[in-house]
Amino acid sequence: MADVSVTAASVVKTATSLIGYGTAGGTVTAGQPVYADTTASNKLKPCDADVLASSKAIGIALHGASDGQPLQYCYGGNLTFNSAFTIGQVYVCSVNAGGIAPYADLAAGDFVTILGVATSATNLKIGILYSATAKP
Repeated sequence: MADVSVTAASVVKTATSLIGYGTAGGTVTAGQPVYADTTASNKLKPCDADVLASSKAIGIALHGASDGQPLQYCYGGNLTFNSAFTIGQVYVCSVNAGGIAPYADLAAGDFVTILGVATSATNLKIGILYSATAKP
């Protein structure tokens, strides 16, 4: 499989979405998992499962932003996407910066950060679990 194809305009918070706020540390697109870069004043950047530090997702961006702009992200609850998911599938940070992938797509050595579980083709129940552990 490949990363899910996210349509940025379809990323919509729900009544149960838990929202956090930060500042973008580069270009961020709606639907990208983000982490707080401790080497850059905790600015939010797209996650990447290839590197331990950048695999520590804190949420999923709710809109696009450029470096220095305010950014809202969802860190819990339900989040609506375009029809991108398989019901019951666990989704994680991808090895592609800002991507979302099924767990099975991670290879040995990739860091596992669970983003949530698909409860429908368009809904991801966000439950972020940063394991700090590479897949064997």
